[in-house]
Amino acid sequence: MAAGSGRFPRVAVLKGGMAAEREVSLVSGHECAKALREAGYEVDEVDAGPDLPAVLSALKPDVVFNGLHGRWGEDGCVQGLLEWLRIPYTHSGVLASSLAMDKQRTKEVYRAVGLPVVDSVVATREAVEAGHVLPPPYVVKPFNEGSSIGVYIVHPGSNAPRLAAEMPAEVMVETYAPGRELTVTVLGDRALCVTDIITDGWYDYDAKYKPGGSRHQLPANVPEEITAACLDYALRAHVALGCRGLTRTDFRWDESRGLAGLILLETNTQPGMTPTSLAPEQAAHCGMTFPQLCDWMVRDASCNR
Repeated sequence: MAAGSGRFPRVAVLKGGMAAEREVSLVSGHECAKALREAGYEVDEVDAGPDLPAVLSALKPDVVFNGLHGRWGEDGCVQGLLEWLRIPYTHSGVLASSLAMDKQRTKEVYRAVGLPVVDSVVATREAVEAGHVLPPPYVVKPFNEGSSIGVYIVHPGSNAPRLAAEMPAEVMVETYAPGRELTVTVLGDRALCVTDIITDGWYDYDAKYKPGGSRHQLPANVPEEITAACLDYALRAHVALGCRGLTRTDFRWDESRGLAGLILLETNTQPGMTPTSLAPEQAAHCGMTFPQLCDWMVRDASCNR
């Protein structure tokens, strides 16, 4: 990319989009654009819609900063478009993005490299509503959404859930993993640190994005064995999925079971990117300001891997 040419490249920041996480992406994209301007870049903010190929062809950016979240933006679709247009872009490539967005296939990759996960199946919504697909407690969620959108927790003694109309025809059902919510950011070939996400209940959409919804303790106050395992597992997940740039892998840890109680939930190839989001917060803890983080991501951009 153009970063080595002696000038700052022109960056198009993609934000918004057409997925359920549009509002989150608008905030992430705006904050990243602001940070890149502080770092010296010429920045165009692009609300990604059906005309995106024409918009990018007209802008002719040197690099695309992909600030999209959810379907189309982080599932390999826009990555394929950028490969076609030969525009270097941030975050993971087509295959890794597609794999990580499919939670069931992500688990299959984890299992193949010996990473710990809970049992899960993909089932039709009719089967899920007709009876318990797995013994309760279990979780029902779309296998290709993020931000805890459309998540149902089914407790022992509960009836089979009635899913909202907007839920897809097939969903993932996974054994409920009790315990603390931990997360690790990977930047390139380095796992940064472990954050303990503290909430009063389930870490749902409101807990993630509304003021006061959660507290972040970093580094997490957990045994060194758990810290080391989280860092190791997150980096191994990043590599096994074929990711590049920035990712964040989420865990549940049942401390009553020690290391055996640590399981991987998923890897997010395009985590939230406001200055107070989990990944930038970990980068800041490691001495990297938000503009420096965004600059690193632009310099890491590629369209050939």
